[in-house]
Amino acid sequence: MGHRLTTARSTTAMRRWRLPAIVTLAAVVTLAGLTAGVEAREARRAAAVEATAPREAGPPIMAIVSIKSQQVTFYDADGWIVRAPVSTGIKGRETPAGVFAVIEKDKDHHSTLYDDAWMPNMQRITWNGVALHGGPLPGYAASHGCVRMPYEFAEKLFDKTWIGMRVIVSPNDAEPVAFSHPALLVPNKDAIAAAPGRAQAAAREAADAAKVADEAKKAAATTARDLTSLTASLRKLEQAKTRTAAELAFADKVIASAKTDQAKAKAEELKQKAAPKAEEAATQLEAAKADATAKRDAAAAAKDAAKAAETKKADTAKVALDAKLALEPVSIYISRATRKLYVRRNTHKPWADGGEVFDSSIESPVTIRDPDKPIGTHIFTAMARSDSGLRWSVVSIDGGDSAKDALDRITIPQDVLDRIGPTALPRSSIIVSDEPLSTETNYRTEFVAVLSNQPQGGFITRKPSMEDRIARTGGWGSEDDDGFGFFQRSWDPQGGTTTTRRRGGQQQYYGGQTYYGDQSYGQSGQYYGQTAPQVRQPGLW
Repeated sequence: MGHRLTTARSTTAMRRWRLPAIVTLAAVVTLAGLTAGVEAREARRAAAVEATAPREAGPPIMAIVSIKSQQVTFYDADGWIVRAPVSTGIKGRETPAGVFAVIEKDKDHHSTLYDDAWMPNMQRITWNGVALHGGPLPGYAASHGCVRMPYEFAEKLFDKTWIGMRVIVSPNDAEPVAFSHPALLVPNKDAIAAAPGRAQAAAREAADAAKVADEAKKAAATTARDLTSLTASLRKLEQAKTRTAAELAFADKVIASAKTDQAKAKAEELKQKAAPKAEEAATQLEAAKADATAKRDAAAAAKDAAKAAETKKADTAKVALDAKLALEPVSIYISRATRKLYVRRNTHKPWADGGEVFDSSIESPVTIRDPDKPIGTHIFTAMARSDSGLRWSVVSIDGGDSAKDALDRITIPQDVLDRIGPTALPRSSIIVSDEPLSTETNYRTEFVAVLSNQPQGGFITRKPSMEDRIARTGGWGSEDDDGFGFFQRSWDPQGGTTTTRRRGGQQQYYGGQTYYGDQSYGQSGQYYGQTAPQVRQPGLW
């Protein structure tokens, strides 16, 4: 009994002790958790602050936005130069991860949808409204798809960036790492040295050929007009010959039927007048026919000459364009999804609605070993010249093979390498990805690829704008939360004609990309020097 009582008392004491102990332990755990949370937040704050490299900076080559760290870092040929915190898209309207480039800049942009909201130093990276710009930074993702940067930071960078500068949006932290591989472009010093002279000579030859073609075209037009005029004269001469021959035949008929000498004399007089006219008309007609034959031959020769001159003009223009493009950095995109290789270079040719046209005349099938196996997304960039040619870096932003293994699996056609490799320059790049090119890639952009295995809320939920904006602008306008309008044209990166339809108010997805509207997209590479078709696009938030 005593033992039981002692046990009961001990149990009661333990219970009394246990409650405050548990409370104390919970408090300690909570405090530790709060401390850890504060430390984590402080660590994030410490990482997400503006910083400038302690050296003289060169021109920026690329920017990398880390969604995980909410930070943007700009790099020149020798490493990072500046970094700052950012605010990317909220859940459901996330900033798309992928490979982009600056396609438009507006220093004093104002939204046309959100009460004229100020979005200074805007640098657009997609046509449907994703951009980098100055804005409020609460310390976490808060936009509807854009990348907000500190106001002063955005202002300082605005004049240093350039149209076509690479912008990489990574779901995790990423940075360029020095890299070498036999598959990377190796320039030829002699080819690079000869490239400017070759471009000048080709431009002169193209100009001369264009002048000859213009003169030949005018000559062909002149001979064609002369032949047309001569044809009308022939008809008149044939009519005159027919008429005078009829008069002569009538005179003969009158002579034959004359019953008196007086009537016969009058008929003879009529014949004497008609005969020379008939003879002259016949002579003129024969001469005109001979002239017409010569002029037909001349017109045919002039037409052939004009056609040949036009062919030479086109051929020399192509050579001149290739020679001019050899002076520009080259960008290559290799897609596992389409098993194709695409090449783009800036022509610096102004477009009517702004911007510059990118050449997309090279598109080729590419061999990828184990094509059904993921390869990842890797951006190889020629950072600067080196003794061996070019110094390369790589940024990997998606799962799959390592950068080396990815290149090991790819065989680039030799004719493509021969055409672009010898004159490869710094800022040239090779992008390898599982993704097809986004339809955001068009005649005024370098390559745009969006990771389909990452959230794209701020990219795919953009709605078409109002009908009155369509009528007012002649195209589709839209706004971002961080809102600005746009004027979009489309380019089909996969070649051929692709038709996608919107049914029941829902967009259709193909190959991880989103297409809107009842539209047919045109042939790739067809927008250089001609009007591209209008395409309905999702709006900006």
